[in-house]
Amino acid sequence: MRKREQTNKLYSNEVRKEAVRLHEEDKWTYKQITEKYGIQDKDRVRKRKWVYKFRKLGEYGLLDNRGRREEYIDKDRYN
Repeated sequence: MRKREQTNKLYSNEVRKEAVRLHEEDKWTYKQITEKYGIQDKDRVRKRKWVYKFRKLGEYGLLDNRGRREEYIDKDRYN
């Protein structure tokens, strides 16, 4: 039996930044953020994804780096 195909929804950098800002500065809960932006997967916002990457790497951590080679990315531009 074949598995049902899933499509991953992509969120813009602006949405990611705003979601992290709401959590960090305005102390919104993950549930409030996911409801506001219609994010299906709460784990995207949680520490394992956006918030964690932002704390570790800053704005650079919120970029969608799939398919980009490490040597072509200027990390210093986002710090």
